[in-house]
Amino acid sequence: QVQLVESGGGLVQAGGSLRLSCSASVRTFSNYAMGWFRQAPGKEREFVATINWSGSSTYYPDSVKGRFTISRDNAKNTAYLQMNSLKPEDTAVYHCAGIARSDYRDYGAPRAISFWGQGAQVTVSS
Repeated sequence: QVQLVESGGGLVQAGGSLRLSCSASVRTFSNYAMGWFRQAPGKEREFVATINWSGSSTYYPDSVKGRFTISRDNAKNTAYLQMNSLKPEDTAVYHCAGIARSDYRDYGAPRAISFWGQGAQVTVSS
């Protein structure tokens, strides 16, 4: 049973920073790409960032590019999302996601996700 546990969410003022962590209980963490999605109330789940299994490539949507950075430490089975210059519209529940290599070409789609974390609330006040 694969489990992803997010931590590091909270309340921050606009312009501030937060770092989310995602700890994975999977033996072959380095076989999976990792991603972050977010979901605001009344909205669909939205792709935020992804990193491949080795950490050599990352992708972001324009809404967070230049402000968010995804990284991973395969020795610690952990992925991270550093969020800078936060805006009120970044307020959402942020979910960590594991993506099998065979599904990585669809990394931005929820259907490509093999397993999800329970989510961490991020609230940005204006």
